[in-house]
Amino acid sequence: MTSYGSGQVFLELLARDASAAEFEEPVAAARARDAGAEAVAELERAKLLALRIREKLEKRRRREAELSALYETVGGLAALHDVDAVLQAIVRGARRLLDADTAYLAMYDPARDDAYMRVTDGSVSAKFQQLRLPLGAGLGGLVVQTAAPYHTSRYLGDQQFRHTGGIDDAVADEGLVAILGVPLKLRGGVIGVLYAADRSERPFAREEVSLLSSLAVHAAVALDNARLLQETRAALDDLNAANRLVQAHSDAVERTAAAYEQFTDLVIRGGGVDDIAAAVASVLDGTLAVLDGDARPLARTAETDGDGDPAERDRLRAAVASSLAGGCAVTCAPYTVAAVAAGDEPLGALVFGGRELNATDRLILERAASVTALLLLFRNSVAQAEERVRGDLLTDLLTARYGDPAALRERARRLGTDLDEPHVVVDVACDTVPVQRLTAAAAAWARDRHGLAARHDGRTLLLVPGEDASAAARTAAAGLQAALAQAVTAGGGGPVRGTRISAAHTEAVQCLDALQALGRTGAAAGMRDLGFLGLVLGDSNDVPGFVARALGPLTRYDDRRGTRLLDTVDAYFRHGQNLTRTREALHLHINTVSQRLDRVTQLLGPDWREPQQALEIQLALRLRHVLAAPPR
Repeated sequence: MTSYGSGQVFLELLARDASAAEFEEPVAAARARDAGAEAVAELERAKLLALRIREKLEKRRRREAELSALYETVGGLAALHDVDAVLQAIVRGARRLLDADTAYLAMYDPARDDAYMRVTDGSVSAKFQQLRLPLGAGLGGLVVQTAAPYHTSRYLGDQQFRHTGGIDDAVADEGLVAILGVPLKLRGGVIGVLYAADRSERPFAREEVSLLSSLAVHAAVALDNARLLQETRAALDDLNAANRLVQAHSDAVERTAAAYEQFTDLVIRGGGVDDIAAAVASVLDGTLAVLDGDARPLARTAETDGDGDPAERDRLRAAVASSLAGGCAVTCAPYTVAAVAAGDEPLGALVFGGRELNATDRLILERAASVTALLLLFRNSVAQAEERVRGDLLTDLLTARYGDPAALRERARRLGTDLDEPHVVVDVACDTVPVQRLTAAAAAWARDRHGLAARHDGRTLLLVPGEDASAAARTAAAGLQAALAQAVTAGGGGPVRGTRISAAHTEAVQCLDALQALGRTGAAAGMRDLGFLGLVLGDSNDVPGFVARALGPLTRYDDRRGTRLLDTVDAYFRHGQNLTRTREALHLHINTVSQRLDRVTQLLGPDWREPQQALEIQLALRLRHVLAAPPR
């Protein structure tokens, strides 16, 4: 029989994917048996935590379902060569992906210089289905003008675009309230607008906008392929005299479609960035590099002349921006560059080298860029989910939140981390980059080494395999510095085995604080590298006691008299025991400084300036600053 006196019941409910209503039952049962206010409150807290976890799990499942549906829709588009069939598949896919009441597609008509309702799915109004849209009018007009997605939760009340009576009447007749529109772009121009709409208020999430934008990118490609194929077949029927030219064009289109299907199939079968790079290089007979948003290689089939050259990276970034703005591949001699983007969000670029590309090859490169965008979106989503799981595990280890070491070991094993092997805790800091970027780089670096990383108590921490805390700190600092192009300070602690890592965590934190207090920004060390300071800060050493023994007489005197002998001694040592420089630093008369130092001699004895005692006093002063420093 399940006990409702413990929060464990909520874990059981999560395990069997219970409904939200069932999470109220343990609390209700506790109240019914008069379990006491404290027990009921504890169950309430456990219930709220479990519901938050359930909500996150449900959100991840929805995201995975959306991506799977997008893959399925894209795979279906690649197999279609009829324009009407492609259009129907696009609209059906859009409605299914966003679970919308209706979806529709408006296409630009160059003959009448307006747009018309080309195909709908879920529409019930004949007036709406026959609607023609003047350029610049309605939500679609705004999308065409800005070439960017736009959505509204209340169409008729939104004043961000120009309303017309004909469009508003048709929208009202259809009963639409919330509408999302994304542009279909091809070779730098907008050829239509893809919509998803509901008959009730609905705030479209950023993920939904990105999902529909991704479908629009592939839809424009598939539509263009189908249109080109139809035009080619018509030309073969009507232009026998130009048979060779038409055949060449047909071959080019078929080659483009085949390449696109090949790239899409790679993604559907689980291929990675390296596989896409190899396939594109093979199809185009050259070399290919896949770059991230900072123009650094994610994959490549050969070394390039510009590897590591900042000027070359700047040139490539400019070419990527031009490709993104124009929606097509651009020349950046000796390369051809195609931006990789999801909607208007830049993700990286494909850089082809080896030969100059003709129009067909450029089209293939652009198709490969759209497939790569889909792959990177999925990879980023998976990586973020894995980093959250790894971060949660490290947080649990640091806080000892769960008392079952076997369960923690099993969670770690599933992530490729063997806690029975020696590990080192590394605390890293870099004030010149955002915290999120430092934590993301640390997570990626740790994951590649079967370790863990997390942001905990205002610090970025790593748990990585190793037996040498000093070596691990240096390796982590060097790896993160290469990834961030900024100096990273790192302190190491350990090694430890098993799930109890608090001692190594404390040692790493103290080591980093000591490095920063000593002004050694950009350094990496373990306790053994800090000499006497390391021995003082190390495990089982009474640091506050050491500081009190060295500085106690001065501290007590200052506390009783309200004087500043400690600050005077600190400034005296920091300025090389030079009275003039000390006076200037403290803005005091030299006689006042001398009188204070005489008082220090009375309190500490005549030998306080001798090397041995002076070293201890200076170390104590430094440690006093470390102990007084607020946590980051």
